[in-house]
Amino acid sequence: MKDLVLIVEDNDKNLKLARDLLRYHGFDTIEATSAEDGIPLAIAHQPHLILMDIQLPGMDGVSALRRLRADPVTAAIPVVAMTASVMREDRERFEGAGFDGFITKPIDVKTFPELIRGHIRVGRK
Repeated sequence: MKDLVLIVEDNDKNLKLARDLLRYHGFDTIEATSAEDGIPLAIAHQPHLILMDIQLPGMDGVSALRRLRADPVTAAIPVVAMTASVMREDRERFEGAGFDGFITKPIDVKTFPELIRGHIRVGRK
């Protein structure tokens, strides 16, 4: 069985790049362009990992993470922030919010699939 990754990303180019890279490297993916659409997908499909953009229309990624952690169905799913914000304060804020890691955008096409595999192997922090 392939690992399933939910990608929640509102930028079409970033979403397609992540999806295509993951599928090429043997992952299954489901996608959402908002947290409001991503949360029900996470509940329905219980993916092995969720990649969550931080700056989303409507509910942001940090608020979405709170919702996922509050639901027993999704509480144990590792959630990795995908963000262009790489300042130390931002990283500390994401860790403090309960993300299991973060990946900076633009994603590095060479290391991205292995990073995802590593996050799935490690699971929740």
